[in-house]
Amino acid sequence: MLTNFATMFVALAGAYMSCSATNSTTHRWFADSKTHPTERATELWFLKYGAVWMSAFGVVVASEVYMQWDSMALLVFMFSLAAPLYLQPVLFPGVTAETNVPFLQRFSLKSNVWIAIFGFVGNYWYTHYFYSVLRAQYTMPSYDLNGVPIPMYFATHFYFCFYHVIGNCVLRRIMTGFKPSMQKNVFLCLAVLCMAYTTAFMEVVTISGYKCYVFDDWHHAATVGSMFYAIYFVVSFPMFYLFASKKKGPSMFETGVESLATSMLVLCLLDFVRVWLGQDLVVRQLRPCKLNVSLGCFDSGC
Repeated sequence: MLTNFATMFVALAGAYMSCSATNSTTHRWFADSKTHPTERATELWFLKYGAVWMSAFGVVVASEVYMQWDSMALLVFMFSLAAPLYLQPVLFPGVTAETNVPFLQRFSLKSNVWIAIFGFVGNYWYTHYFYSVLRAQYTMPSYDLNGVPIPMYFATHFYFCFYHVIGNCVLRRIMTGFKPSMQKNVFLCLAVLCMAYTTAFMEVVTISGYKCYVFDDWHHAATVGSMFYAIYFVVSFPMFYLFASKKKGPSMFETGVESLATSMLVLCLLDFVRVWLGQDLVVRQLRPCKLNVSLGCFDSGC
């Protein structure tokens, strides 16, 4: 585990030192307030709201109050955390400086659509790779869709909104902070790899406090599993950055197509890894804890 991080960040540091910086006035973490004001406002909104949902999530996991919840309570909680992101473009466009922007042209709406599509495909399809390759299990009571708890579809949305804004900020800082060169391209690729692995690893570590998401081998999940999960972000971080950086904002159709293309590439990469590992992919409608009560994290099963 430490070896993985040490290798990646030593390589990243070496690539960084080989790059030539641009004039400091061009360095930028967030979208330009003059050329991309709504993109900047949306990124700031996603980041600020991240503090809200992380606090709520942390309290629930730390207190283990979720151990008293039934399927409806979990669904309501997860949906309530995702709802402000869904509803903001409709009810509060001023938050992202889009009061006078036509509804379908609002960047906050298109960002939500992009991430919602990617998150849906991730839950509906990618979760089964975690079930099959990493022997992961959700064991809480829940309403399911294709063998995946529906509340996780909502949780993925607010997680991914936060992750992808962080990705945008880092990639933008590199793109605006260094002169074009082969060294910069190498640094950019290594930065994506490091961000993807770190994001995946940190989620595995933080979610370990949630007793209803389990692995047969936690160490294997934290090391190999993090690399497996990082595949999502190796593709989606640069793709979402490109989506958010277009001079002329993408149409709603382009938003959907780009998110679906990203989703398909991730699916292919996950399957290539599965085949390389010699694992079969098994897609079941019912989670094991619904067939065997003893596998649930509650006495009543899931």
